[in-house]
Amino acid sequence: MNVKTKLRKNDDVIVIAGAYKGQRGQILNLFPKTNKATVKGVNVVTKHKKPTQQDQKGGIDTFEAPIHLSNLALALNKGKNANNQTTKLRIDVRNDGKKVIRTRIAKKSGKAV
Repeated sequence: MNVKTKLRKNDDVIVIAGAYKGQRGQILNLFPKTNKATVKGVNVVTKHKKPTQQDQKGGIDTFEAPIHLSNLALALNKGKNANNQTTKLRIDVRNDGKKVIRTRIAKKSGKAV
């Protein structure tokens, strides 16, 4: 089932459930059809590849596997003063004559994200 998400690529998120609970990272890719996202440094898996005619070496490959969006929450602070506070988002819609402007706003702080 497709669920519209308010998270976007390059958002700073915290994992709130599962084996990687408490880890923080940045969204690399979003997959809206499957409700999943890949997060930098979270859910890193290894895959063993056999040598093929195109890839003569083969070997072990590590990459970030997708994690479900329900296990992610937007991090409130970025940078040096980053603590593990999360926030929900709301959408502020303004009709500015010809354009409709949608702004994501953090519910805890009331600031635009």
